[in-house]
Amino acid sequence: MTKKKSGASMPQIRMIDSEADALTELTLQNQRDSISFHELLLDEIDRATICDRTDIPPDVVTMGSNVTFLDEKSGAERTVRLVYPADADIAAGRMSILTPVGAGLIGLSVGQSINWPDRGGIEHRLTIVAVEQPMPAA
Repeated sequence: MTKKKSGASMPQIRMIDSEADALTELTLQNQRDSISFHELLLDEIDRATICDRTDIPPDVVTMGSNVTFLDEKSGAERTVRLVYPADADIAAGRMSILTPVGAGLIGLSVGQSINWPDRGGIEHRLTIVAVEQPMPAA
């Protein structure tokens, strides 16, 4: 089910087991909106090394992470928090996992890049610059 984009090899990614399950369920529930995009997210989950939360290094993009990335096509650097759709507010810097960019960021670590399409199907090279994990609930 894994597909290559632009002939470039895809970087190794890691996901937290509970997040991979939640993202799979969320994607399947919302698949009716944009089948090709949701297939990309499902492919990412399928190719990820699934880990327990304690085994994920702090520089890996997970749900709730603040991630700074560079869009090499535009040269723009951006910092967002990756969230579930109900918490998304792009004006406040909270990006839904169900956006093309959000789905492309999950599982990557600092220094990794991925070629990933935007909503219009135009491919961008996204490079992870920094990742900050949320503070654990007290």
